[in-house]
Amino acid sequence: MMSKLRTDLALLTEWIEPHSHVLDLGCGEGTLLVHLRENSHITGYGLEIDDDNITQCIRAGVNVIQTDLDKGLSDFEADAFDYVVMTQTLQAIRRPDKLLQEILRIGREVIVTLPNFGHWRARLSLALGRMPYSRALPHHWYDTPNIHLCTLDDFEQLCDLLNIEILQRAVADPDHQTSGIMRLLPNLMGEIALYRLKNSVK
Repeated sequence: MMSKLRTDLALLTEWIEPHSHVLDLGCGEGTLLVHLRENSHITGYGLEIDDDNITQCIRAGVNVIQTDLDKGLSDFEADAFDYVVMTQTLQAIRRPDKLLQEILRIGREVIVTLPNFGHWRARLSLALGRMPYSRALPHHWYDTPNIHLCTLDDFEQLCDLLNIEILQRAVADPDHQTSGIMRLLPNLMGEIALYRLKNSVK
């Protein structure tokens, strides 16, 4: 039985057109692809490295390829997918800038979600001398997979540097809630950021 969609997955499904061809990077158990297949009639693949997750994908009928994202995506042709999705994974990649360029090469549009290290709780934790720990950042400093945490401003600066156009941005908390204050002060009040991107030079 597939688990309920996470907050960021539930939000981003609204950005994916029905009958699209989708690649999900770091697809986990395939929850997003199953949801999109059943509700939006998409086709697609997942890329995953964890053996247990791959087993769950196969049981759910998800086309999955075992691969290490740090090794790149050179096996895929340019514009091979309508959407490439990367949820809560970019911050765990050795070179997120290089991978962003790769996924924008193979996808017409890219959807990325990431935790916001600029949220006020994270700032307060750092001010008090502790690394942040919350539902949006649910790991201790010694067991976290995250090696490149960033704020919304950091990520948007990188997009500008790489000629990436931000088509849409949303922020939310871990309960799938947003508010006027989050929209007004996204870098301070948003815990999870979602971006819909495309290569501005294509």
